[in-house]
Amino acid sequence: MAFSIPVIADLDNPDLARRLQHALDNKTKPQGSLGRLEALAARLGSILGSTTPELRAPQMVVFAGDHGLAAQGVSAYPSDVTWQMVENFLAGGAAVSVLARQHGIALTVVDCGVKHDFAPRPGLLLRKIAAGTADASIAPAMTPEQRDAALENGKALLADLPGNALLLGEMGIGNTSSASLLLARLAQLDIAECTGAGTGLDDAGIARKTGILRTVLARHQAARQPLDVLAAFGGFEIATMVGAILQAAAQNRVIVVDGFIVSAAVLVASRLAPQVLQRCVFAHRSGERGHALMLDALKGEPLLDLQLRLGEGSGAALAWPLMQSACAVLRDMASFESAGVSREEGKP
Repeated sequence: MAFSIPVIADLDNPDLARRLQHALDNKTKPQGSLGRLEALAARLGSILGSTTPELRAPQMVVFAGDHGLAAQGVSAYPSDVTWQMVENFLAGGAAVSVLARQHGIALTVVDCGVKHDFAPRPGLLLRKIAAGTADASIAPAMTPEQRDAALENGKALLADLPGNALLLGEMGIGNTSSASLLLARLAQLDIAECTGAGTGLDDAGIARKTGILRTVLARHQAARQPLDVLAAFGGFEIATMVGAILQAAAQNRVIVVDGFIVSAAVLVASRLAPQVLQRCVFAHRSGERGHALMLDALKGEPLLDLQLRLGEGSGAALAWPLMQSACAVLRDMASFESAGVSREEGKP
């Protein structure tokens, strides 16, 4: 059965926008003095449909999968690192594990297509489509049936996750190549602009990677529509993430977007349903070369710029306290009237 895109409502609500701005302007501070935190507060209020928004039971989901294209040497690390890092996530030793624990964010890892058999355990969802995608330099990375199964898996997993905020992470050796290919094709950019160091390639390695990706693009010249492009270039973890993004948007969850690979999944999802972007908060601008171009294509304004390029959802976890603060200001900060504080001279 073909994948069905869930119904995602348009959040445009001029009355709520006016009430949110009025609430912010009447807090005990000069108007606009909290800068971009005020815009973040208004965005979160819009997504959650309230002038007193509250973020509940945040869920960090790390989507993992292997890539057949990694056999062409597009990464500085071998494919075995994917499953080894999944074990590290589950053991609590990875950066995202530490940050999620620090901030009270529940962490779930999804095996979307890792080339390894994991023992079932708490915190791990086994949703493996296959042991890695096909080599996209030879054939489409996924068949249409595999792509649709991954998308449906992403939709379905939201049913068991509480809360109103989804933080997105990923793991998959070779997945910066998939993200670069998705960006180049969907945003009609030259692949050299979209290709960076990934896990740590030197200049010669980046040049070689760029040449391989240019060949892959040429092989799949006919793939132009978002779902066709996803099947040609995407990983199982990216496709599963696209399904989760679409379902989270349909449920009006706040979608916290990490770095380059997560942004590629958002790019695909937004080409299928533009209203997705109304629910997105872009955590950071990464150090990966193509991410600034990805953010431009998504009209996303990142909260942080720390030159991160780890992935995993680490940037999303780091941005989380800012989101909590934005909600707290909107919800709990006193107004001039309630505090009995005089306004600026000349202001009504």
